[in-house]
Amino acid sequence: MVAPVLVRRTSHGVTLLGDPHRPGGVTLAFTERTGGCSTNEFSSLNLGLYCDDNEDDVLRNQQKALDAMGAGHLFDRLVNPVQVHGSDVVRIGRGGLSWEAARQVALKGADAIVCNEPNVPVLLCYADCVPVVLVAPGAFAVVHSGWRGSLARIAGKALGVLTDAAQCQASEVQAYVGPHIGAEDYQVSEDLASKFCKEFGNTVVVGKRNLDLAAAVGRALVDEGLPEQALTVVGESTTRNTDRFYSYRAEGGKCGRHGALACILSSNVDQGH
Repeated sequence: MVAPVLVRRTSHGVTLLGDPHRPGGVTLAFTERTGGCSTNEFSSLNLGLYCDDNEDDVLRNQQKALDAMGAGHLFDRLVNPVQVHGSDVVRIGRGGLSWEAARQVALKGADAIVCNEPNVPVLLCYADCVPVVLVAPGAFAVVHSGWRGSLARIAGKALGVLTDAAQCQASEVQAYVGPHIGAEDYQVSEDLASKFCKEFGNTVVVGKRNLDLAAAVGRALVDEGLPEQALTVVGESTTRNTDRFYSYRAEGGKCGRHGALACILSSNVDQGH
């Protein structure tokens, strides 16, 4: 197995962080905020439909992001759930729902999608919360993990659904944690910090009450059998890099959303390893 890596590249004017090895036959990417057509506080590649941006601009941005990762021809099959900070996982493909049915379920609220069906792109959106992409042979999961989802171990739950869908072991999975708020910028209440320490151990809190969400996500994955060396994490905090990423906290609650995207392109199906 090739160790997970994230390489920054630009395609169709859009900057992506992705793994060029396409592990498991999966094309994956985390987007940055530049290269789109949204304006003002949403500038410019806002992928979120639910933050008061112009809908036509957002749809054009979603098309551009798919074009950049080589999946532009699949825009009509895009699954983009309404995220509700919950722990529900929707499964697409063999053993789960058709992509059409899954899309309707996801529009009622979901924060993780597992897919083993080729040519179904999945997009979840973020502005400080933790983006997670999990890749198994011939299957993937895309997860939105804010503090509520992290405390509920949504990434670990998605890993269990993914290994069932792929009929593999957790040791065969690779995990990617995308751009998110860093512990140095995320001070929470002492009560919430205490809850995280109780659930994951003291290492997920820096100082008295600065929460390391990525550490909690990593702990949840490792506890489910993911090897620590199979996890890669984007280290730049979204709140300190608003030229590249959106940050709800740094931008006063009015901003766009960058995305985590994954798809099993039919041309990649025989390339998984």
